[in-house]
Amino acid sequence: MSGPRPDIDPHPLSSYVAWAGNRNKDPILKTFEEFFPTQGDVLELATGAGLHINYFAPHFPNVRFQPSDYDRDVFASIKRCRAGAGNKNVADPIFIDLTVPATWPGADERLYDVIFVINIFQVAPVSIADGVATLGAKLLKPSGLVAIYGPFKLDGKYTTPSNLAFDREIRAAGVPGWSLKEVRDLQRASEKYGLTLDQTLDLPANNFVLLFSRS
Repeated sequence: MSGPRPDIDPHPLSSYVAWAGNRNKDPILKTFEEFFPTQGDVLELATGAGLHINYFAPHFPNVRFQPSDYDRDVFASIKRCRAGAGNKNVADPIFIDLTVPATWPGADERLYDVIFVINIFQVAPVSIADGVATLGAKLLKPSGLVAIYGPFKLDGKYTTPSNLAFDREIRAAGVPGWSLKEVRDLQRASEKYGLTLDQTLDLPANNFVLLFSRS
């Protein structure tokens, strides 16, 4: 999808999310190719409509991709994207609510080489960092990684004027939790569960990939 940016709407099936996903999928893929396994298991949190996971899957044919979301209404979209791409290595989506530990899968079910989440923190409370970190500590293989993509503040500062403008725009919606988050807050949350921020990778459009591993 090209053209002007639609109005901000975080619903996973919105035209804005589709626009943003198509704009960032190639830079994210290029970065993920640097650390994804050639074979193994990958879990996406907050999969949404399924655009990213189904775009990435053909590039890693020997990796099993597990989509998940707290909104069961998007499961049909994930499956349609999977069918449209012909992806045999994308599993059926599972229900995970990052704020409800009772919904989280157990380590006895499957361990993952990578757990990733894309563009969720700016439209969610920072407290979900605890859920992401807990799942990482619980479900990662010993050498596994948690990868978080999105726009963030660094040491309390905006990295670009456009990120300042974006933060003001989403804050103006008046929705609790909508704002650019501070990398150090995610780092502190992860350290509580034995995960260390190893790398902060710059991506286009003033976004980052944050890579966490076991301490």
